[in-house]
Amino acid sequence: MKIALFGRDGQVATEVRRRVPSDVSLTVLDRTQADFLNPDQIADVTRTLDVDAIINAVAYTQVDQAEDDAERARIINADAVAALAKGAAATNTPVVHISTDYVFSGEGTKPWVPTDAVDPQCVYGATKLQGEQALTATGVPHAILRTSWVFSAHRINFAKTMLKLGDSHTRLTIVSDQIGGPTPSADIADACLTLARGLADGATGGTYHFSGTQDTSWAGFAREIFDQTGQTVDVVDIPTDEFPRPAKRPLNSRLDCSTLEADFGISRPDWREGLKTVLHELST
Repeated sequence: MKIALFGRDGQVATEVRRRVPSDVSLTVLDRTQADFLNPDQIADVTRTLDVDAIINAVAYTQVDQAEDDAERARIINADAVAALAKGAAATNTPVVHISTDYVFSGEGTKPWVPTDAVDPQCVYGATKLQGEQALTATGVPHAILRTSWVFSAHRINFAKTMLKLGDSHTRLTIVSDQIGGPTPSADIADACLTLARGLADGATGGTYHFSGTQDTSWAGFAREIFDQTGQTVDVVDIPTDEFPRPAKRPLNSRLDCSTLEADFGISRPDWREGLKTVLHELST
């Protein structure tokens, strides 16, 4: 099987490269070969690919910065994805695309199902939704994987930030009214590879949710990090309105992942076990 991976060094792309099965030939396209700020190039490159499936692991993910950098976020998250989708549609090549819980309003407490009404509350969420819609509109075989709270030993993420702060602080105030499922990027990579194989074999695809279990708050996530590392840090719960940010965060990031398990046999990972693996890698 042949898969093309857009992205090289992001959290998910790194794990796809590390975890690709031995029977898969992986073509990795980084920014020098496929610049998502140049959608025309993305379309041209995609049309020339001779692969069984495509995984797109490129995104503008700087949530707060996107509020002042909306055009750049739109080009990467929406326009380039539209171009990729059109290029893939020209050869009927299936696409696995990673999206986000930020496409929802964040209201309520019920886990979001893929068919729930979307209502993004920030530029990042809006541009990611535009990318989803553009991909779907082409009719190309696809799987959109909405995920949340991604962490790994790579790049900047909440787990690594907490580790750094834990070295210099004995008390931290962390938001406790935003609830979701932390998700190890390694498990997202495995899910993407499974979806790519399934689509190549003729699976219908669609929009799916995938996040770690059990759901927790950012404060709960932080406590688990410090418990596992042995860092002595007092985590103090605060509401979101006491920690204002440029971009509005969803209070409810719970995702119902049942359709992904039903269609592809992919179950929610235990994020605490994933955290152990990440912390071990960082320690070595």
